Amino acid sequence: MQTSARNQFAGEITELKHGAVNDEVTLRTQDGLEMVSIITHGSATSLGLAVGKQAFALVKASSVIVMVDVAKNQVSARNCIAGTVSALTKGAVNCEVSISAGGAQIAAIITNESVDRLALANGKAATAIFKASSVIIGVDQ
Repeated sequence: MQTSARNQFAGEITELKHGAVNDEVTLRTQDGLEMVSIITHGSATSLGLAVGKQAFALVKASSVIVMVDVAKNQVSARNCIAGTVSALTKGAVNCEVSISAGGAQIAAIITNESVDRLALANGKAATAIFKASSVIIGVDQ
């Protein structure tokens, strides 16, 4: 599989809650991270999603918010992954921030102004935050 999404996580569906319109899918990655996705019930059905099925999650780096000094219970987003900054690649306007969480890497694209305001640097604790609706679920056919 090749995509333009910077964040690609393989794992297993550990929980699936069906709704009339949308389903909530929890995927545990090979690194032990848990991610929640909200997808349409029709998509979950057509993908054949079930607990125990192998799947992958995609999250665009532009959908990831970076925060410091925050706890999961302080934000409404379902996905809050705490880690440390492992790389900063500054451009003219934006910066790619890589956050290491266990064995996983999460990339975010934020403004240089935000990097400076948050005082981000290699080794600094940071949390990657993204909404469940920003997580695309896929399966290998």
